[in-house]
Amino acid sequence: MGIVVNQSIKNTIITYLGFGIGAINVLFLFTQFLSDEYFGLITYILSTANVMMPILAFGVHNTIIKFYSSYKTRQTQNSFLMLMLFLPFAIIIPLGIIGYLAFDGISQWFIGNNAIVGNYVWLIFVTAICFSYFEVFYAWSRVQMQSVFGNFMKEVFHRVGTTILLLCLFMNWITVEQLIYGITGVYFLRMVIMKLYAYSLRFPSFKITKIPNLSSVLKYTSLIIIAGSVANIILEIDKFMLNRYVAIENVAYYGVAIYIASVISVPSRSMHQIVSPLTAKLLNENNKYELKLLYQKSSLNLFIISGFIFLLIILNINELYKLINDSYVDGLLIVFIIGVSKLIDSLLGNNNAILFNSDYYRMVLILGVFLAILTIVLNIIFIPLYGINGAAAATFMAVLLYNLAKIWFVNFKFKMLPFTFSTTKVMILIIVSLGIFYFWDFGFHPLVNITFKSILISAFYGFIVYALNFSEDITAIMNKLLKR
Repeated sequence: MGIVVNQSIKNTIITYLGFGIGAINVLFLFTQFLSDEYFGLITYILSTANVMMPILAFGVHNTIIKFYSSYKTRQTQNSFLMLMLFLPFAIIIPLGIIGYLAFDGISQWFIGNNAIVGNYVWLIFVTAICFSYFEVFYAWSRVQMQSVFGNFMKEVFHRVGTTILLLCLFMNWITVEQLIYGITGVYFLRMVIMKLYAYSLRFPSFKITKIPNLSSVLKYTSLIIIAGSVANIILEIDKFMLNRYVAIENVAYYGVAIYIASVISVPSRSMHQIVSPLTAKLLNENNKYELKLLYQKSSLNLFIISGFIFLLIILNINELYKLINDSYVDGLLIVFIIGVSKLIDSLLGNNNAILFNSDYYRMVLILGVFLAILTIVLNIIFIPLYGINGAAAATFMAVLLYNLAKIWFVNFKFKMLPFTFSTTKVMILIIVSLGIFYFWDFGFHPLVNITFKSILISAFYGFIVYALNFSEDITAIMNKLLKR
């Protein structure tokens, strides 16, 4: 776990830096400098682009992770990477032509109940391309076991760019329309920088040789599009569908609540960057013992860390919303629902990496398609009834079923579960902490209240985890910190 712990810590720090900057943007700058309608529009554009991303990437970013370590010679690795570099064009070019020829009809479908979307539909496609090729170049660097710079670009760069653009809007140096185009420009620049870094690690060779196992590669990358689409549909389709049923400013309210809850998943995102290629390597080597160890350790460590973040957010959420625009307070329940969903996600550890990099990914695709359809159906049912809270409930139910199915399938095929006895201990600690601290409030300014309460929660939670040695990895890290 040495390289995992090392790069995961760096990635976690970088990711939280990015989320911190993003929090300033989402909770304060967007809500103060931009109308709810335009904030909802930007949220809708980015969410819809994220839904399209796996399709335009042609699953290449996952295929690189799965197959790269199986090629042992430099020539076959070069040929494989070159194929991965150009394969997305097989989707991007035809869809671009169709979009150009049928633009009016497609625009009407995207607009839904909000005419403001009409002028920016084409930006969704451009942004999705930027997202897609960024992930391709990021995977290119990750298989070289270098994930830190890419994680910085993924989590920090575009948020800093957005902050600068929002400040320019506040100073009246740019218009709202220029802000929207500027945000897409930031994502384009991020893609270009990631490309240059990936090439600095492994420059592409245009000398093509025969690629062993080519049929398996093409079959996998074609099918994995569905898996990537399923994951993004479950995560992002709610914002897309809200546009069809409610006023677009509600997308902004929902987006803020989702952003707050998504902080819980930061450790998982950070660990995944390095755990995914390692999992693929262990699968290619058929090292089942190390795979099970990595599965259980990643689950326990993520659950401990994510549980701590969950407590900080849920136990301070009322005070946090006092600092935000009053119109956003309807998102309180959403934070709790999605927060629990993210906490459950952490229990899976490197489950996704095992499934997507194994020979059983086809079954996962079938489960995923079923659950993606279920997500859409649940949103259709619950959004008209309960608005943004209905969207959160639909997402929670779909994610819970999807995760249970994945845990069952890995256990069925690999005979291993992510849980240990320590998992139960962590769960009890989280529940006890909620009972102790939820009604414990101070009568000061919200920022002071959040600070005091967070210190108490951190001291209590950290002491129990350390004293009872819930995790050897986390205890070792805390020992190093205490020695310093």
